[in-house]
Amino acid sequence: MAEAQLCGLQDEFTCSVCLDTLTDPVSIPCGHNFCLKCLSNCWDQSQECSCPQCRHTFTTRPELKRNNLLNEVIKKLKKMTLSPSFPPTPPPQNYAGPGDVECDFCTGKKFRAVKSCLTCPASYCQTHLQPHYEGETLKHHKLVDPDRNLKEKLCEKHQKSLEIFCKTDDSCICLICVVTGHKNHEMVELETEREEKQKQLGATLSDIKRGLEEREKTLKETRRTMEEMKMSVLREVEEIEKSFTALMRCIEEVHRKLTERIREQEKREMEKAEGVMKQLEKEIKELKRREAELKELSETKDHLHFLQTFSSRCVLPADGDSLSFTVTTDFSSEDLRKELSGLTKSLEKISQWVIMTRTPSAHEAPVFTLQPPEPQSRDDFLKYFCPLTLDINTASRDLRLSEGNKKVTREGTKTEYPDHPDRFDYWHQVLCREALTGTRCYWEVECSGDVMEIGVAYKGLSRKGEDWECGLGNNDKSWCLLCSHSRYSVYHNNQQTVISAPYSPRIGVYLDWPAGSLSFYSVSHTMTLLHRFNTSFTEPLYPGFSVSPDCSVTISHLTPCDH
Repeated sequence: MAEAQLCGLQDEFTCSVCLDTLTDPVSIPCGHNFCLKCLSNCWDQSQECSCPQCRHTFTTRPELKRNNLLNEVIKKLKKMTLSPSFPPTPPPQNYAGPGDVECDFCTGKKFRAVKSCLTCPASYCQTHLQPHYEGETLKHHKLVDPDRNLKEKLCEKHQKSLEIFCKTDDSCICLICVVTGHKNHEMVELETEREEKQKQLGATLSDIKRGLEEREKTLKETRRTMEEMKMSVLREVEEIEKSFTALMRCIEEVHRKLTERIREQEKREMEKAEGVMKQLEKEIKELKRREAELKELSETKDHLHFLQTFSSRCVLPADGDSLSFTVTTDFSSEDLRKELSGLTKSLEKISQWVIMTRTPSAHEAPVFTLQPPEPQSRDDFLKYFCPLTLDINTASRDLRLSEGNKKVTREGTKTEYPDHPDRFDYWHQVLCREALTGTRCYWEVECSGDVMEIGVAYKGLSRKGEDWECGLGNNDKSWCLLCSHSRYSVYHNNQQTVISAPYSPRIGVYLDWPAGSLSFYSVSHTMTLLHRFNTSFTEPLYPGFSVSPDCSVTISHLTPCDH
């Protein structure tokens, strides 16, 4: 009888730290028992001494001594459990802690649940779960891992387990729902739908993984680009620092040399002036002596003495020419001031330059360039004048080139141009030979007629067939200005923007390739901006034109001196 009672108390001899039968048991003042080694290790790793089971804290660390009586009881218990006459006991259980699912059938301090039953529905510890393994009725219940949200697995309407998936309504339903509210719906078992959704999940995970890899690669490349940009900026700042340091050193050296030369000239002139002054003082002294002698002679009463000395006394000094000595007093530096003024203006212009950023490709470091400010006057634009020539190998056979391939006209007759892969075979267009890239360019054209287009295009612009995308401005490879019956519109990627501006037969085109800017101007006595495209050019651009019947476009002959 006593042995049976001991077997029933086996759980009381379990260490709540290692979850095994007590070894070298010790008792602490709060009444709980632990393995000597387990409790010592627990307290050695903590800054305070508290009971691992009830969390009671001790102000001083209790002295741990083995409980011999309890040790003997445990030894006897172990011998009985090893005896064939007693059935094996279930493994030790843990009390439910924070985050654990509690057994719904434990009274007092609850054990941690090891399974939840969807049929009951309830959660069970190891002891209270045994009937589900032994009872014939309970054996057929559906057991799952411990779940604190069992209500979510029940049908809200019928309080039955959700066992079927309705594909029509995309929801989980119970068996009663199958016959009451989902007639003729497509339904499958949860496992079947899970397999299908699992495949979708796998595909989504693959997409996410691919997206992560792409973004991580982009992030890595962006970081590399940033480092390259920092190095590029550092090198550029160092070069500018060197240039300006050398310039300031040169200015200081020129200042020093000019100052020395002026001082040297001053010294020479001062020495010359001092010599002149000494000579003048000497002559003044001599002239005063002569003056005194002549006054004395003029006042004498002795006529004979007057006549005898007159000839010798009235002769002027032989060095009277010294009065013509000159000294330079005007040190003019007009030319120097003009040069320095020009240098100052150049530096002021440089201070107004802007930083242009261009990224050669998506994964290359940006290129920084210093550019003069946007031109304002026509003279400023003409500094960037670029001579152009029409490319006869691109001209449509409906077009005629003349004036040294500077003028294109559409007269209604065909021109016998040879076949060429670059020729427009349907659209009435022609491109120029020059490929414009990496710089600033300006050109002007004279328009005659009602309808013509002026633009630029990449080399990859389609040339063959009637496809709408072959036309200037009807694609992402070209930009153009349409002059139609004295009105303007601009086109890019088949997007039209209507412009309200006074008409002029002369059109100016300004391309700032590094800045990604393409501007069209109406040119008369002033420059009137019609439209500016702001983008990022990735390839060389070829100026191009399209003309309607009885219309022409002529590329103007310009020089920076034209007004």
